[in-house]
Amino acid sequence: EVQLVESGGGLVQAGGSLKLSCAASGFTFDDYAIGWFRQAPGKEREEVSCISSSSGHTYYADSVKGRFTISSDNAKNTVYLQMNNLKPEDTAVYYCAATGDSLSCLEHYAMDYWGKGTLVTVSS
Repeated sequence: EVQLVESGGGLVQAGGSLKLSCAASGFTFDDYAIGWFRQAPGKEREEVSCISSSSGHTYYADSVKGRFTISSDNAKNTVYLQMNNLKPEDTAVYYCAATGDSLSCLEHYAMDYWGKGTLVTVSS
């Protein structure tokens, strides 16, 4: 059974940091790229960042460049999203997802598997 389980969300003040984790199982981790997406209340889901498990290449949305860092621990089949200098507009449910098409890992339509999400709330 394929599973993607996010953790690490919570409430933080603006300017603070959080580290999200995405634990994957049920598929060959090295063959997939893992992406982070988010959806704020009343808004569409948007891409945040992704990483190719095989090459280590990373991609970021402009809105998070310089503040968020994605990394992967292939031994643990886990991807992390370190979020620094958080802003109220970062408030959203954060989802991780996996795709076999690493070149499209920021495209939600390309994702094969999704987690259930973890809530991040940034207070001003």
